Amino acid sequence: MRTIPAELTRRYESEGWWTDESIGTMLAGGLEANPDVTFRVHSTVRPYEGTFREVELVARKLAAGLKARGVGPGDVVVMQLPNWMEAAATFWASSFLGAVVVPMVHFYGPKELRFVLAETKPRVFITAKQFGRMSYDPDVSANVPIVGVVGAGFDDLLDDEPLIGTLEVDPANPAVIAFTSGTTRDPKGVIHSHQTLGFETRQLLANYPADRGAQLTALPVGHFIGMVSALLTPVLEGVSVDLLDQWDPARVLELIDSHGVAIGGGPPYFVTSLVDQPHFNPEHLDYLKYMGLGGSSVPGTVTRQLADLGICVARSYGSTEHPSITGSQFTAPEGKRLYTDGEPRLGVEIRLGEDGEIFSRGPDLCLGYTNDSLTEIAFDTDGWYRTGDVGALDEDGYLTITDRKSDLIIRGGENISAVEVEDVLLSMPAVAEAVVVAGPDDRLGEHATGVMRLRPDHDAPTLEDVRAHFERAGMARQKWPEELFVVDELPRTASGKVQKHAVRQSIPDLRAAGDEVGRSSGKSAGRV
Repeated sequence: MRTIPAELTRRYESEGWWTDESIGTMLAGGLEANPDVTFRVHSTVRPYEGTFREVELVARKLAAGLKARGVGPGDVVVMQLPNWMEAAATFWASSFLGAVVVPMVHFYGPKELRFVLAETKPRVFITAKQFGRMSYDPDVSANVPIVGVVGAGFDDLLDDEPLIGTLEVDPANPAVIAFTSGTTRDPKGVIHSHQTLGFETRQLLANYPADRGAQLTALPVGHFIGMVSALLTPVLEGVSVDLLDQWDPARVLELIDSHGVAIGGGPPYFVTSLVDQPHFNPEHLDYLKYMGLGGSSVPGTVTRQLADLGICVARSYGSTEHPSITGSQFTAPEGKRLYTDGEPRLGVEIRLGEDGEIFSRGPDLCLGYTNDSLTEIAFDTDGWYRTGDVGALDEDGYLTITDRKSDLIIRGGENISAVEVEDVLLSMPAVAEAVVVAGPDDRLGEHATGVMRLRPDHDAPTLEDVRAHFERAGMARQKWPEELFVVDELPRTASGKVQKHAVRQSIPDLRAAGDEVGRSSGKSAGRV
């Protein structure tokens, strides 16, 4: 883990941003204050409805059972579960014990699971017997001392009597190890302490509108932000937990109608897929009053579309390593909310390198990675984190992300922003989503390749259509897409972010399977 400069530690403690409270004591206090709040799981395979008190009882019996088996502060608990009640029980139980929670998205396969288990060396592994593509394989976790499988003996870990209170733990110690979403070859284990995670939770709550309503969470709780927003912030806020274990826009609209749950944001896909539904109607807008968008690039065309529907939209920027770097308040001027990624959050400092790369530090910045060599690369001795993202600051200090350094398209020696090209492509009426990546070019090295998902009942634009659209937009010709493909779905991470590396790798297969549109072709884009 990285060394945090002493002056930053003193500042964060003196400002009250870092406290002596552990995640376990935070949860215990929230549960004691809100015992009768509803906890629901909207699932076709494992539905649940109860109260915080009832789920806490399961968690405390699990904590007692694990404690009897020797689990305590600092021990690692890997949790690979869908959005089920048992996920909350596992997270809460581990936190009461002062254990280190490692959430894993349920659709990670054996390869990723083996890597995470080898990297973290857990004492406990909690998973499900079967859900979707996930199926429990005892051989993968054979070296883990304690294994609990929901649907096949999970209850055997529960003690007859619940754990009373919480175990004492140093708040500067690790509380969570969150693995990145797989946009690199191997996931990176990001370590957060009780202090960094506690501050992140409190600042999230401070930025929530008071009238936002009870939120439906479909983002996997195996994802870091999904776990925090589903299983921690509602407890402290005293609002119901409503979980959906599989994203289905039509089902979400049904739950809005039947349970009055609200959707508060996330990656743009989770919002645009709702408003594109044929059964979406103006009454649903009452439950989409505020929309915080982040987790992937947020095109201005999308924020404008949502704002025109009457939704108060605000963009934010962060990562697993530094969850809340910048963001706009919902009271900020519309232009800032829609077209920038906001200003630095409480306690956060940012600076730009000579090439525009963003460096950040703040009280919610992680402790580093499980891999020390990655920590040495990403953090300097003054506490700055190298984000790998490129941005620009306006005269008011609002940040706009322009690209990732690794996503730059270098065409004939000239850098092209993929995000800039995507934004123009997305402004075409037929285009629901667009990803622009570097395609190989024998003459220029690289060129812009566009991969699109279309809106229902729209025809694919031709390359001539796109060229005319980009010309009307006034974009330089070297930035125009020179290949186009249409796909039914884009590869995504657990948080809904498009996996650009997977899109890039798919280009040869798209060429082979579809009707490629080259720089000199006027044919329609091929559907794959």
